[in-house]
Amino acid sequence: MSDAIVYLDNNATTVVAPESAEAMARCLRETYGNPSSKHRIGESAKVETIAARAKVAALLGAAPQEIVFTSGGTESNHQAILGALALAPERWHMVTSQVEHPSTLGLLRHLETQGVRVSYLPVDRHGRLDLGALECAITEDTALVSLMWANNETGVLFPIEDAVAIAQAKGVLFHTDAVQAVGKTPIDLNKIPVDFLSFSGHKIHGPKGIGVLFVRKGRKLPPLLFGHQERARRGSTENVPGIVALGVAAELAGAGLAGFETRVGALRDRLENELMARIPGAYVNGAGAERVANTVSLCLGTIEAEPILDKLNRAGICASAGAACTASGTEPSHVLTAMGRSAEAALATIRFSLSRYTTEEDVDRVIEVLPGIVRMFEAEAA
Repeated sequence: MSDAIVYLDNNATTVVAPESAEAMARCLRETYGNPSSKHRIGESAKVETIAARAKVAALLGAAPQEIVFTSGGTESNHQAILGALALAPERWHMVTSQVEHPSTLGLLRHLETQGVRVSYLPVDRHGRLDLGALECAITEDTALVSLMWANNETGVLFPIEDAVAIAQAKGVLFHTDAVQAVGKTPIDLNKIPVDFLSFSGHKIHGPKGIGVLFVRKGRKLPPLLFGHQERARRGSTENVPGIVALGVAAELAGAGLAGFETRVGALRDRLENELMARIPGAYVNGAGAERVANTVSLCLGTIEAEPILDKLNRAGICASAGAACTASGTEPSHVLTAMGRSAEAALATIRFSLSRYTTEEDVDRVIEVLPGIVRMFEAEAA
């Protein structure tokens, strides 16, 4: 096994930025008070939390009071969905897509057992959303439209601005799971009036265990956890070290966004083009759609991904077969099957997801190693 690690599984989680880790460590050492306490240590924790909230808000084009800190993307998604139902108890219909994250789909399938109706919008073979289907799906009984901003497996971007306009024209609340979009594509909530937005710190080089739910001013979303914290929108003592680290990560993500799209996008394109040139029959899922700059969903034809990923791991290359939450390798991806891929093609797909720390040398290493591994398995199957 190689000692040098090439980490290309950043859609699963990212390395914590050194600046973010240092801010968290300093907070653990020095600003350990409870922000609700009135003594000087508590007040210093409160000041740090306020500053971090402003940094996160700036990344989203939001106001600080619209930011609710949570434990992560899953909790944020659940609060938005369950809260929308609670706000309109007479409405028992939800609209989402077939390719959402398991944290959304799992909750909605559970709600269906409780009598909630859910419309699952289709995507085309490139993973693009059918906006006409969205318009037709919304009824007078719809409580919420919940659509991801960027897909975690393919990187395909949904037209959120257009989707919000459709929902608002029909008087329906709109939530977006932006976990894979924040820090990778510009988001300005002054211009795109979603009601609720979720994202997670560990996808933008912050720590795990800290996330955000944006709640637009004027929307009173019921809490999942009761308590006075977060303006009574999310009980429990604030995770001050996580919040402070997330604030630093958000500041870094905002400052580096333009460079991310340009530099990381160029690395992704070179990785895709070289691999498709060297591996006969390989193709990129979602290549015909607009995507975030960092994600490659590469189908290798008929060679199953799991043994290839094992060989890559032994060579020091970290990638995945899709979403980390469901990448067991035994079931085809629901995202790829919704795009019309066969079970065989879905199980033969590898995901590489880059970050701002990805180098030319990392990409060179994958281009050097992967084609040979594929040829070895093809020879064994012949």
